Amino acid sequence: MSRQSKLLTPPSRRLILLSGVGAALAACSGGTGGFPGFDSPTAPQAGGNAPPSGPTIGTGSVKVGLILPLTAEGSGATVGNSLKNAAEMALAEFPGADLTLLVKDDRGTPDGAQAAAQEALREGAELIIGPLFAPSVQAVGQVARSAGKPVIAFSSDSNVATRGVYLLSFPPENDVNRVIAYASAQGRKSFAALVPETAYGKVVEGAFQQAVANRGARVAVIERFGSDQNSMRAAATRLAPALQQADALFVPADAATMPTLGLLLQQAGYDPAKVKPLGTGVWNDANVARVPAIQGGWFASPDTAGFNAFAARYQKRFNSAPTRTATLSYDAVSLAAALARTQGSQRFSESVLTNASGFAGADGVFRFRPDGLNERGLAVLELRNGQIVTVNAAPRDLGPRTN
Repeated sequence: MSRQSKLLTPPSRRLILLSGVGAALAACSGGTGGFPGFDSPTAPQAGGNAPPSGPTIGTGSVKVGLILPLTAEGSGATVGNSLKNAAEMALAEFPGADLTLLVKDDRGTPDGAQAAAQEALREGAELIIGPLFAPSVQAVGQVARSAGKPVIAFSSDSNVATRGVYLLSFPPENDVNRVIAYASAQGRKSFAALVPETAYGKVVEGAFQQAVANRGARVAVIERFGSDQNSMRAAATRLAPALQQADALFVPADAATMPTLGLLLQQAGYDPAKVKPLGTGVWNDANVARVPAIQGGWFASPDTAGFNAFAARYQKRFNSAPTRTATLSYDAVSLAAALARTQGSQRFSESVLTNASGFAGADGVFRFRPDGLNERGLAVLELRNGQIVTVNAAPRDLGPRTN
């Protein structure tokens, strides 16, 4: 694969590769005609655009807003600045990128995000990348839609996705769909679930029920637990009898909860050798991997190789470790640069951004759906003797679109 970004012509190769040094663009649609079914082209930049009022990255002719919580309270600023660094790295690794990123701080608030979007659009932004938090995404989406410009945001809250507002994130629904599909393919037919009484729990419970139904399997039982140990113990005790009718147990509990919950499950008689444990990407943590009650368990997550390679380059460049979400900004900026190079005035049109063949970034293949959600190629990993090992690699293409 060439390390220089270029358009290759074989019609059988349709996946845009974004990851790696140079953000190599290995293939696009056949010939030089670009993707089929273009919408109206991106409007040319008006001569009256305001000059950039804040920091910029790059000097290209195509302007893209980058809205991040750079001075938000708590951990938001840490994540925001890691996303900013990753955006800078993406442009540095894309030779001749014709982008200027208009960097805007939304301060982690919807009002700040709305003002940032308005400012970026006044300065000629054709696309907005970011923001991070769901309420801010909603605020930016309203502004961008009024201006006819698309948004690629980083929230994992599927409720804020809509036409023209695309989420480049790790929605838990994708994790659930992948692990249930894999478990079903391995012969699991009756699924139990033990889910937290949280907003996350509600999302994954709904996805679990839908995924099981899609596979023609059955839900044996669903129990829910609160944040205190007594609630966990009671839920595990209620669950135990129903596990006799199940061959898989879905437990999407994170590193703060899983060690205690696992112990309580064992005390209630749960045997992972008889009922296969299943989880989501929150299991991708060393503290979860060591929990005895879920050894042999499967969960879905992006392959780690891509992030590890990205993190090594990030560490070398910034002398610090990236946050896990930093690849989202890297991929979004790489995608914008690739499309600006290859798609001309159609670069950010709906049909280009929702190209069914998708794109390949640092975290593997992904594509945007017309409703703003994304689909990702995820690996299935197993907890084995306290380690995390891949048992089913992430696909290199996503196959036909199903929604």
